Amino acid sequence: MPSQKTLQHREQYPKNTNAKRALRSLAIAVTVPVSLTMFIVFMFGSGRKYRALAKPLWFPPLWFIHLASLGSSFLMGFAAWLVWADGGFHAHPDALLLYVAQVSLSIVWDPLVLVIGARWLAFVFCAANFGALFACYKVFRGMNVNPFAKDLVKPCVAWAAYLTILTFKLISL
Repeated sequence: MPSQKTLQHREQYPKNTNAKRALRSLAIAVTVPVSLTMFIVFMFGSGRKYRALAKPLWFPPLWFIHLASLGSSFLMGFAAWLVWADGGFHAHPDALLLYVAQVSLSIVWDPLVLVIGARWLAFVFCAANFGALFACYKVFRGMNVNPFAKDLVKPCVAWAAYLTILTFKLISL
């Protein structure tokens, strides 16, 4: 007959294992989009052309754009993890496709605007990113998962809307 201490250890072991797996999956879910964004910023984010433009006062400095993009990547990674942890991507595979589309679309602004100078194309990608983020918000809101996930998407949608407007205004400069 196992002792009381052994039974308690057996009950705690799965919890520790599950907690370690949850932390590892959270780290991956947040690290991947943030790392992609950071790589793009370091590779293409110098922005000599952007800095040389005569911009209106409400245009943010480039460091703020990069910082906000990193923050948006972090929040979306965390929101996606919350949805995944509740089994939302299994029940709604379209949510996963929207999330992957959003991550893919969000990393192209720096190369398009700062390196290539293709502002019209950047505007199209920004508008598509805004649409993907808004669709993620709608899908996350309609799912029976952690309600905090949809709240994390709201600032990302606001940032994508602002970046879309900013990119549209860049066309006329």
